[in-house]
Amino acid sequence: MRRTWGRIISDRRVVGGFLLILQLVIVMYGVGWMSGRWYWGPRLLTVLSLVIVIWLVRKYDNPTYKITWIIIILLLPLFGGLFYLFWGNTPFNRARTRHKYEPGAPDFTIYRRTPATERLARAYPRHAPRAHYIEALVGMPAWDNTEARYFRVGEEMFASMCEELWLAKRFIFLEYFIIEEGVMWDTILDILQVKVREGVDVRVIYDDVGSIATLPKHYDRYLATLGIRAVRFNRFVPTLNTYLNYRNHRKMMIIDGNVSYMGGINLADEYINQKVRFGHWKDTGIMLRGEGTANMTALFLQMWQYVTGEPVPPLNAYLPSVKLPAEGYVQPFADSPLDDLNVGESSYLQIISTAREYVYITTPYLVLDNEMITALTIAAQSGIDVRILTPGIPDKKLVYLITRSYYQQLHRAGVKIYEYRPGFLHAKSIVSDDDAAIVGTINMDFRSFFLHFECATCFYNSPVVGAVKQDILDMISVSRQIDDAWLHKVPWLRSIAASVLRLFAPLL
Repeated sequence: MRRTWGRIISDRRVVGGFLLILQLVIVMYGVGWMSGRWYWGPRLLTVLSLVIVIWLVRKYDNPTYKITWIIIILLLPLFGGLFYLFWGNTPFNRARTRHKYEPGAPDFTIYRRTPATERLARAYPRHAPRAHYIEALVGMPAWDNTEARYFRVGEEMFASMCEELWLAKRFIFLEYFIIEEGVMWDTILDILQVKVREGVDVRVIYDDVGSIATLPKHYDRYLATLGIRAVRFNRFVPTLNTYLNYRNHRKMMIIDGNVSYMGGINLADEYINQKVRFGHWKDTGIMLRGEGTANMTALFLQMWQYVTGEPVPPLNAYLPSVKLPAEGYVQPFADSPLDDLNVGESSYLQIISTAREYVYITTPYLVLDNEMITALTIAAQSGIDVRILTPGIPDKKLVYLITRSYYQQLHRAGVKIYEYRPGFLHAKSIVSDDDAAIVGTINMDFRSFFLHFECATCFYNSPVVGAVKQDILDMISVSRQIDDAWLHKVPWLRSIAASVLRLFAPLL
């Protein structure tokens, strides 16, 4: 916390957002003063709040998000409208995060002659809509000729990362929400320094807020002294603007364009259980080797151009040089809060709505909108075996209270809910019918669906699908199932508190 407050205090714009609100208040009261009627100031602010409520009703935002803000504004009519202007999802705030050098979708036409997405659609028609949806909206096609591996814990993935890093010859790209000094990061950093001396292009993107309490100030400058090109994503400037909410929650490592990693695992010691915080830290990840890595390379280069403005050479200079015939298809993709396309949530909804036998989901946070609740409810009531796993030991008690507030509604609909007893479950995955799965960074909450930059990989008839299913079944075997007896023991005061908190869940 000392580093966090030190950075806040040292920033000249620490009160920038408050000053902007103060200026508007002064303007409102100034109008009243010039008219000789001081009470006009509060009335004008109240009228502003009313106008914003009407505007919110007409907006295309998620209904749950709109209702939350409408409640806040009605409870605080004097200043609620101002809070929304500087903290809500307004065009002004979203524009603050845009750059004149925003890149478009990557062009893979040089690299591929016959799109694998079309081959996938012919081989597995049931998956065609989702594959086409992701390619059309994000520009990320499906690929075959890709070997995929699933990691059940962070320790396994870390060992594989180190092995592959030592083999790097051309470039190493890292993009993470959290980097923390310790066994995991220090080991990787030692390898990166060796590779820099060998002439390897090493680049690092880390989220400034995600790492604000885990890295020293201006750590990117320190990495630059080591020859590593590093940038902080969306630098923390404490103002009342929602663009600070737009965090880069992605976690990717790409090596030479041939090997790539993705999942819930950040570069910090708790993710490999070198540091115990909330019992056993259960996390998962995947590795791709072959053509499918092209999507992750393109995603990183897009983000690099977005953050730095540096022109990116033609994509074919970074594309995979190996093909590994393997069963099934892979489709890495990303989601952005800067558009009105909720690709992450929509991909989950597609799997749930097309399931025939079962849907298993793991998530550390369960904060659902009406669309997701409806989809889960309909699936369970239609005879689909719907199971959701959440942590047994929370890392955020407030969010955990909200997570548990959904149990009763889902349980009554027939959804089976389990809490992972050994510790904190941080894995983010969904698997269905032995032929489809998604593994990545997407939590089932408002932040991941609407406010964060996220990434994930779809697997179609890949061996990874079976590995994800078996891992979830193994987790269920050591988890506590939520039943009527458990629900009846929940104190009524806690239920009421959780219900109230759910009103403000979209802002947490």
